[in-house]
Amino acid sequence: MRSGFQRLGRSRAANRLARKYGLRFGASRFVAGETIRQAIEAVRKLNATGRAATLDHLGEFVSSAEEADESAAMCLRTLDAIAEANADCNLSLKLTSLGLDLDRGLCLARLRSILDRARQYGNFVRIDMEDYSHCQATLELYRELRGTYDNVGVVIQAYLYRSERDVDKLRELKPNLRLVKGAYKESPLVAYPDKRDVDANYRKLIRMQLLSGDYAAIATHDESMVSYALNVLREHGLPRERMEFQMLYGIAEELQNRLVREGFKVRVYVPFGRDWFGYFARRLAERPANVRFVLRNLFQ
Repeated sequence: MRSGFQRLGRSRAANRLARKYGLRFGASRFVAGETIRQAIEAVRKLNATGRAATLDHLGEFVSSAEEADESAAMCLRTLDAIAEANADCNLSLKLTSLGLDLDRGLCLARLRSILDRARQYGNFVRIDMEDYSHCQATLELYRELRGTYDNVGVVIQAYLYRSERDVDKLRELKPNLRLVKGAYKESPLVAYPDKRDVDANYRKLIRMQLLSGDYAAIATHDESMVSYALNVLREHGLPRERMEFQMLYGIAEELQNRLVREGFKVRVYVPFGRDWFGYFARRLAERPANVRFVLRNLFQ
């Protein structure tokens, strides 16, 4: 079932239909809306409960320079909207949406314009990690940008064999890392097929990043991983300001609110836009409980 949803999420035909008919099947639980206005309203509500946010304009199927330009322009408008609303919110983006597969140089130029705008507002941009085929290019671009920008971070996926080595290599940059388990279907040649191995590597990466002194964004809904990170903090007397927990919009809200009450920073990843279907399919692939939610929606 997981593989089926992941294949469906990569289907251009399914994504075209989803764009035509709008948010369906309960997707509005996981996607804040199709417009910036709807996304900002969702962020306002999160901020009112003490949670920060990061906005991501969804768009994974860029096939032309014009579409990549449109995606970059939307990132700029999103940063403008965040500033206008005075929201506690960053920006997340995918390099393929800026044309990484089309022209690396133009992708980098678009990203620099976004980082310049974010720096103008005192804001921060997170480069999302995509599938394995884009991992090396993403880290190379991040390394290049860190020479100029201190308001950019990247994502490391614990299910990849290479991730511990990547964290070591990035250390000289004093990176701000979001640590995730990983949500793409990958070959066992490059990724741990067994969940226990992924979990063990995730714990290792959490400890590495926290003890490094660099900022750690620990992105998980797994309460055992949350507890592990808190234990590392206590064990080494580390300041909680060195880290934050990140979770997805519409998932584990009780855990989010509990951590806020306990004084920890929680940032919610808030996706929006018309190209919502690929993201939605990955959420269904991750957790059977999400599929049950959708089925209840269909029958109501």
